[in-house]
Amino acid sequence: MNSVEIIYRCEPGVPEGPRPADPAAARAQLEAGNRALVSLLGSLDGAPGVARRVVHVDPHSLGAAVDDSRAPPQEPFAAIVGCSDARVPIEMIFNEGPNDLFVIRVAGNGLGSEVLGSLRYVTEHLASSVRLIVVLGHSGCGAVTAAADVFLSPRHYLELTSSHNLRTMIDRLQAPVGASAKALKVVHGAGVVERRGYRAALIETSIAVNAALAAHTIACELPRENLAAVWGVYLLGHHSLWSPHAGKSDWTGLADPPRNEEEFTAFGRVLAGSDRIASLLEAS
Repeated sequence: MNSVEIIYRCEPGVPEGPRPADPAAARAQLEAGNRALVSLLGSLDGAPGVARRVVHVDPHSLGAAVDDSRAPPQEPFAAIVGCSDARVPIEMIFNEGPNDLFVIRVAGNGLGSEVLGSLRYVTEHLASSVRLIVVLGHSGCGAVTAAADVFLSPRHYLELTSSHNLRTMIDRLQAPVGASAKALKVVHGAGVVERRGYRAALIETSIAVNAALAAHTIACELPRENLAAVWGVYLLGHHSLWSPHAGKSDWTGLADPPRNEEEFTAFGRVLAGSDRIASLLEAS
């Protein structure tokens, strides 16, 4: 295929399907939607033609079939804590349309007071529909890259002295970067810091650790029946979700976050030993 069309079709009389009833169903729907996107974009390598995917949109979701004086009710089935990066089109990644996802975007997936406040709104006011909270990191994250560079060369921190907001963001990310550096040394030895791809491996490991840690924090901060927090990393260029965890070092999809120190230690080893991180260490 040499072109792709993604069509959002709003048709009266063709309502959207029922909302997922539990976290497992919500997770399955998001994962299936991402697989559909990967398959669609993968068809670009095939024979000439047009690959097309239609996302059916309930007219009510757009306020197109209700009285002008009433806004449609907000009924997302999942909340996504994504990065501000413009290369991460969240609804498209999951093959969803309007009123399906409650999206919060912030550089580096940081859980500041505004983000946690927005998530608290979700748990208190959208509890009838939201079944899942997803922390979605992405490869090549600029915020995590900046934090990793400060970790590797603290002199870079001096460049941030004039910006309190940037320092706050970088400071928040030092914990996952430090944990990632430790995991890489445990798995690959102290000499890993001399490997030619160490910086790239540290960045990508830190992105995953940051997303998993954020999902764990959300699960602890906002416990609620019939609601779960998961995480994943969107791979730019591949369009798929990556979430290595215990027993599945190169899992494609979303994952539950580690629950305690022991599980985080095991997670760090699986992540650092994954094929993707190992290949980055060897990259020039």
